[in-house]
Amino acid sequence: MKLITTCYKDGKKDVIVKQYEAQAEGGGENQVVNLYPDIEYQTIIGFGGAVTEASGYVFSKLGEENKKKVIDLYYGEDGNRYNMVRSHMDSCDFALDMYEAMSDPNDKNMESFTLERDDKYIIPLLKAAWDRALEPMDLMLSSWSPPAFMKTNGERKHGGKLKKEYYGIRAEYICRYIKEYEQRGYKVNRITVQNEPLATQTWDSCIFTAEEEKEFVRDHLYPALLENGLSHVKINIWDHNKEKLVERASMTIDSDTDKMIDGIAFHWYTGDHFEALTMTHELFPDKELIFTEGCVEYSRFSDDQLHNAQMYGHDIMGNLNGGMTGFIDWNLILDEKGGPNHVNNYCDAPIMVDTNKDEVEVKLSFDYIGHFSKYIHRGAKRIGSSKYTKDLEMTAFKNLDGSIAAVLMNTTEKELPVNIHIKGMAYKIQIPGNSIATALI
Repeated sequence: MKLITTCYKDGKKDVIVKQYEAQAEGGGENQVVNLYPDIEYQTIIGFGGAVTEASGYVFSKLGEENKKKVIDLYYGEDGNRYNMVRSHMDSCDFALDMYEAMSDPNDKNMESFTLERDDKYIIPLLKAAWDRALEPMDLMLSSWSPPAFMKTNGERKHGGKLKKEYYGIRAEYICRYIKEYEQRGYKVNRITVQNEPLATQTWDSCIFTAEEEKEFVRDHLYPALLENGLSHVKINIWDHNKEKLVERASMTIDSDTDKMIDGIAFHWYTGDHFEALTMTHELFPDKELIFTEGCVEYSRFSDDQLHNAQMYGHDIMGNLNGGMTGFIDWNLILDEKGGPNHVNNYCDAPIMVDTNKDEVEVKLSFDYIGHFSKYIHRGAKRIGSSKYTKDLEMTAFKNLDGSIAAVLMNTTEKELPVNIHIKGMAYKIQIPGNSIATALI
């Protein structure tokens, strides 16, 4: 067994790699972690981050050496090996300003439709990721707001709703967006209907009740995807926080929409609610459960790297144990302010860039995410496990090649002894205080 441990002390991180030989499992021991490879749960789609206009703009400011460094860190053999990506249809808050591909209400044939903004900053970063990735990338597109003319409030921000008379045109608009990406060589695997559909924001936002989202998907979006030859594009609903996951899924998925909806997307901003994931998975066992956004908001959290990294570790592990099938972090990179963001809604990213000095800073959160994304491969299945103490958080997966990846996080100051038991064999290890470790068996 190989054990890769990332420790953090006095502002410095250290990675320790050790090999352990198996011993015969004793009759009954304390300090045990049990792994059950024959007990299987959900299958993993992958791990990734978001290519926003903000990230693309920051990427464009880097020199060639640091551009390569960032791409290698996220997608390279020795990096975090991301294989999923999310981007936004039209602008979101992490854009230089608000924009949309078409703004003319009289242009019924969408002749004025253009992706010139995507082509400037998003597509170059997407291409760099696509070219470096070790396996085919899985791309999700999400909408923050329809064009202003389609909305009840006549603007992209401050919520508002999609006017009923524009449901059909809006569905065609989304299909056009997908086809434009695919014409550029980027297959779109899935979409979400509306980012944060219950949030009225000072930036791009739009309100969709469960009934409205269901009607839009059933009567307009799903038929439009089929008519446009886009049946391969999976539809994910909700795309908001976990505390309403059960209710939203139950209200949107029925006998009519069940075949149309492939999954439920969710964010982390209202707390754990891991039980909500478990219940949603139990109610809808054939649906994807994809984490589509989470970040360290400067308005809520300080720049405590250990706390922020442990927040990632805790949430990823809890989500995985609750049935999560895919993880997509928010911005891949941001500048020294935590932007750009057109409403100053700044936040942290796992890799930060000083655009004035062309310097790259890799945060501890990047390393913590990597303990999952590097070793839990696409197609892996979560396996049964048990642990002896609440001080240790863990999850475990079996990859397609039969290898086991068990991630263990110790958020206490003290070292924790662990006896890993698997199929009659045991490995005696130590998990240092304030560390995360991945055991590869």
